[in-house]
Amino acid sequence: MSTPNYLVVTAIGQDHPGIVRSFTKTITEHDCNIEDSRMSILGGEFAMILLLSGHWNAIAKLETALARVGDSLALQISAKHTDQRQSQPSMLSYQVEVLSIDRPGIVHQTAEFFSRRQINIDNLSSDSYHAAHTGTPMFALTMMVNIPSDLSIADLRDQFLDFCDEMNMDGIIEPLRG
Repeated sequence: MSTPNYLVVTAIGQDHPGIVRSFTKTITEHDCNIEDSRMSILGGEFAMILLLSGHWNAIAKLETALARVGDSLALQISAKHTDQRQSQPSMLSYQVEVLSIDRPGIVHQTAEFFSRRQINIDNLSSDSYHAAHTGTPMFALTMMVNIPSDLSIADLRDQFLDFCDEMNMDGIIEPLRG
């Protein structure tokens, strides 16, 4: 059996019903597999990013087909070849959650906290909403980070909680379960 080839595909365009069905149909028809995906409506735009795998010739044919499906769905599509991600046995996966009154810079400041400690952010999502009873604009951030196993988790947790207090945010950092 041959080693699969990988393709990262991003697509964005005005939201309308049927985008996921049409896009995934094209992937399936070209004997490729969706290894990982994120799809969301942001404002009035639908955005997705997918990691696809398949035999080299299936990936090549799919790349051509994606241009056609992009035109038919009015999506801007970008594709890039990649390699399979290497496992990182010396890393521990933790989930980080932050909740705060919404203001500019929360994502940047939180990312900077981890970057300064050489901790990689593996996945990040955020959401803005209004608090139920007060209508206060709120911001929620969830991310998965990979912490080097030689780093003191207790010290990192204390530093993170101090950071959250300074920034007037509620935050938690806990081992990723599952």
